[in-house]
Amino acid sequence: MQVSPFVEVNGLDKLCFDAINRVMVASGHMMKGGTIVDATIINARSSTKNAEKARDPEMHQTKKGNEWRHGMKCHAGVDADSGLVHTIEVTAANIHGVTVASKLIREDDEIVYDDSGYLGIQRRPAVISDAHLSAIDYRINRRPHSLPEVSDSAIDWERFIEYRKSPVRCKVEYAFRSIKCQFGYIKTRLPGACKKWESTVRYVCMRESLYVGNSRTKSLRGLTRDKCAHFEESGAKQGR
Repeated sequence: MQVSPFVEVNGLDKLCFDAINRVMVASGHMMKGGTIVDATIINARSSTKNAEKARDPEMHQTKKGNEWRHGMKCHAGVDADSGLVHTIEVTAANIHGVTVASKLIREDDEIVYDDSGYLGIQRRPAVISDAHLSAIDYRINRRPHSLPEVSDSAIDWERFIEYRKSPVRCKVEYAFRSIKCQFGYIKTRLPGACKKWESTVRYVCMRESLYVGNSRTKSLRGLTRDKCAHFEESGAKQGR
């Protein structure tokens, strides 16, 4: 999957992406006020069997867990209510997500959800120097080993709070699942700069937003149809 160079050069991908987001907001599919921030690695070709005898210079390797990955990193800002992607940034895989997180937050966001990899985002210079970013409530999942131990008879409020954060934060994983599994964008097939592939990622996210929005609209229509049929049946029984 590759976007036309004409679209990339003229920035049409971002214009279309922003237009679809406005439609999603206007139709009620996407809400405002809260964002989930996360990143996923998209693999690139690591082979050096080419004319330059080298890997793509725009891609880098990074270690995730015990596995080394080579490619780029897709940073996504996802609506906390609907789970739809509203902002995309693409960097090399060795760029940490916390350095890009401030670019993924919308102007009207009041709450931001992150995983434990984003701990300390409140102390970043980009956040401290911005009045809006510094006033946001950052609900970041803490690492399990940092939570205090409590007795068996006591209520573990710390873990209870973390458990309440997780169902919201995990919505970003559904977006990544759609990008990689639903639309098959697991690996870049051709060499190119990260900014070039950003257009492709935006295109995939546009398809994901339209796919999810259409599915939810059909579900609501089916639910409304079932409710109407139920009320008509109830009314008919009462009339008898």
